[in-house]
Amino acid sequence: MNTVKPLARSACAVANSLDILGDKWSLLVVRDVLHGKRTYGELARSPEGIPTNILADRLKRLESAGIITSNPYQEHPVRYAYTLTPKGSALGEVLLALVRWGKQYIPGTVALSQGPAGGAVPALPTKSVRRRATRSG
Repeated sequence: MNTVKPLARSACAVANSLDILGDKWSLLVVRDVLHGKRTYGELARSPEGIPTNILADRLKRLESAGIITSNPYQEHPVRYAYTLTPKGSALGEVLLALVRWGKQYIPGTVALSQGPAGGAVPALPTKSVRRRATRSG
């Protein structure tokens, strides 16, 4: 028997995406994993200073949503490494759009370019093509 979970508010793709990713931390966790951070400690040291209880909650939520996976890398105590699923990796395009928008409309913003150990990691690529709006009519 195939049961489909009812949509929370409506069938709107934006509303349903925000139900999963719409808090101020989730996309930052995805950003950091996309940039090579893998462990809880690396994620906790992000420049935004996510509180550890919120980080733990977001990791659980992102995993239950199928955006990240966790695999133990140490047994005593158990510690996990986090990676993006294909569904999570697809959020890279969403983050690119936010980078482009922020750089264009919020003075002083930049794309993150530092990795977990302070080593350089390529920033999210941005296309330098800008299109001008044209008037029709």
